[in-house]
Amino acid sequence: MNNSYEKITAIIVEDSRLARIELMELLKSHPQIEVIAEAENVDGAIKLMEQYNPTLLFLDINLPEKDGFDLLESLDQLPIVIFTTAYDEYAIKAFEHNAFDYLLKPISQTRFSKTIDKLLPYLSDKQQKIKNKRFNQDSQIFIKEGGQCWMPSIKHISLFEIMGNYTSVYFENKHPLVYKSLNQIEKNLPTALFFRANRQQIINIKHIANVETWFNGKLKVKLKNHKEIEISRRQSLKFRQMLEL
Repeated sequence: MNNSYEKITAIIVEDSRLARIELMELLKSHPQIEVIAEAENVDGAIKLMEQYNPTLLFLDINLPEKDGFDLLESLDQLPIVIFTTAYDEYAIKAFEHNAFDYLLKPISQTRFSKTIDKLLPYLSDKQQKIKNKRFNQDSQIFIKEGGQCWMPSIKHISLFEIMGNYTSVYFENKHPLVYKSLNQIEKNLPTALFFRANRQQIINIKHIANVETWFNGKLKVKLKNHKEIEISRRQSLKFRQMLEL
């Protein structure tokens, strides 16, 4: 396996200053991980996640006012999550939220190093798979719903939208359902063409007819198929940064 990897950016979300210091001490043995920010609560963490979009999140569960699960449920895009907590009763729920690992405090250097040793090849493999599998705008994808099949070009797809346990794929005047999550689909899309508008929808920016300002710093776009999409507040900032001169 190719174990090459890029610098791993991380954010620590932990209300205890002592716990943050202890985690930083553990990380000294792993210089490939760069802690770019720290937060004491969920609201502060949301702002940092929006600003930095880290690869890795070290997350405590018991935080003031809102807990670590509230943070994950509020994010449009999830990083790799390693829970760091003093309570073992949340382990099942943590892995239901796709946690990479669940570390119980006090965390030993040996246990921590085992996690990082698993993380590095996982990231390398993940990066290679994304690189190899990501479509370009002229790629065609196979879609089957019931007895019907289609092979639309990626560039002709205007929208991916969550519909219960399925994702609806909009192209021409059709919108069949595929049994894949939005996160699974997003990993394979060309980033220059598609944008995650919110937790429920990914839009093709070439299919946008117009954009208007909306409430609370949000944007609303109308697609050429007349579908209106509200871009979340956090994603609205990214959208402006991506398209501004």
